[in-house]
Amino acid sequence: NWGQIMFQDAASSVMMQLISFHDHTLLVLTLVLTVVGYALLALMVNKHVNRYIMEAQTIETVWTILPALILLVLALPSLRILYITDEVSQPSLTVKTIGHQWYWSYEYTDFMDVEMDSYMLPTSELSPGDYRLLEVDNRVVIPMQLEIRMLITAADVIHSWTVPALGVKVDAVPGRLNQIGFTTTQAGVF
Repeated sequence: NWGQIMFQDAASSVMMQLISFHDHTLLVLTLVLTVVGYALLALMVNKHVNRYIMEAQTIETVWTILPALILLVLALPSLRILYITDEVSQPSLTVKTIGHQWYWSYEYTDFMDVEMDSYMLPTSELSPGDYRLLEVDNRVVIPMQLEIRMLITAADVIHSWTVPALGVKVDAVPGRLNQIGFTTTQAGVF
């Protein structure tokens, strides 16, 4: 598995788009580095030197406009994904998430008042196949194929609530309420 340097399997359409954007960015980066590397190598090997070039307006125009176009090619898909991740239109379920030092609290208040605390399992209680520092005693449960809105805050210090397979990461800051919307496309434990 290539030393675990890849992304987790995508479990939402946003994560699929983030992986696609990552591949797009790496392609552009590879092309730029190849062209620049070839130009540097060609200049180092070339024995023809012209020290008295006075004007090169065409090449100056090209190397001014080309980086701007490359940045535009990178910025447009990035802004599109940023807009998609920030949009929460018609959530079917709202989960309030509160970060505490060493645990998370979850509140489901749309239908009935359900509250639970989620503590990390110590290493001594892990079963074979469990992930160290990622397993908890009470997992947050969300329905599949429905838009979920997470309202996230913190009670004491700054936290970060993340689910990489969903392409979701939100900072939990005391006194501030952040929100994120997502839809899972497959069932699983993330």
